[in-house]
Amino acid sequence: MKPVVAVVLAAVSATLLSSAAAFAADVSGKLVLYTSQPNTDAQQTIDAFKAKHPNVDISFVRDGTPPLLAKLRAEFEAGQPQPDVLLIADSVTLEGLKKEGRLQAHEAADTSAYPAGTHDPQKFWFATKLITTGIAYNTKADFKPQSWADLKRPEVKGQLTMPSPLASGAALIHAATLTGNLPEGWGYYEALKANDALAAGGNGGVLKSVAGGEKLYGVIVDYLPIREKAKGAPVEFVFPTEGVSAVTEPVAILKSAKNPEAAKAFVDFIISKEGQDLARQQGYIPAHPDVALPEGFPARSTIKVLSFDPAKALEDEAKNKKAFADIFGQ
Repeated sequence: MKPVVAVVLAAVSATLLSSAAAFAADVSGKLVLYTSQPNTDAQQTIDAFKAKHPNVDISFVRDGTPPLLAKLRAEFEAGQPQPDVLLIADSVTLEGLKKEGRLQAHEAADTSAYPAGTHDPQKFWFATKLITTGIAYNTKADFKPQSWADLKRPEVKGQLTMPSPLASGAALIHAATLTGNLPEGWGYYEALKANDALAAGGNGGVLKSVAGGEKLYGVIVDYLPIREKAKGAPVEFVFPTEGVSAVTEPVAILKSAKNPEAAKAFVDFIISKEGQDLARQQGYIPAHPDVALPEGFPARSTIKVLSFDPAKALEDEAKNKKAFADIFGQ
């Protein structure tokens, strides 16, 4: 009986593979992506997807996550949401859309290679990378910080800049993560303010300030200073000893998607090993645990990511923004 079973299983496997290949070939039509990726990365992502699915006519709208969400909410209000797929900075935003019933699950997505907790358990959104927030410093600085506590030291007084959680989704998640993990909670930010830290704008402004020597220290997402260092900028990036916060740039399908099958194919590509290697080539930490880190990053095992609960962060969003605004007078 065993040879017969083997033949049957082989035939079933061949049929399934053939069906999968046919499905991939059949995916076609228009697909609209809203993304907060930098333009170059977004175009690379689309080009790689189209190489596998040439019959999909994919276009994208690129902006920061808050402006994109404002645009999307206006479209919801008008009853005409445009995107099929979202690929944006943070899981908190997608948790909000999930709670409102705006997303559709992709239950067939293969997440078996990922550790539990990486993606939404109900498969409404999927992490695509880890963009951590740590410390950058200008190489002319005499003091080299290694921990979050170091930013409270007198050597850093008046020389620290960081993005505002009121302008940056990653900064808001960072604040929620640090205050939830450091023993002093919001007292940590009170200490930074007492040390004359400047909080304004987004991560790009922090990089410009630190690389240009206007400020010697900055709180910033990892890939910006690591990329600029590779180009010769006088900056170093530190993964603090206590651990780092992280946004996962998740991807999700809207319930109103006009081309859900192509949208599912896009998600499948992004979380596949091939899609995750593209993230590595672009200079990000892939979410897939078996894909290597880009050049310039330490070993994955040495990066400690602090615990973070997207659902709780969504619940506490207004409270956290107010706490920060009260401390920094914004």
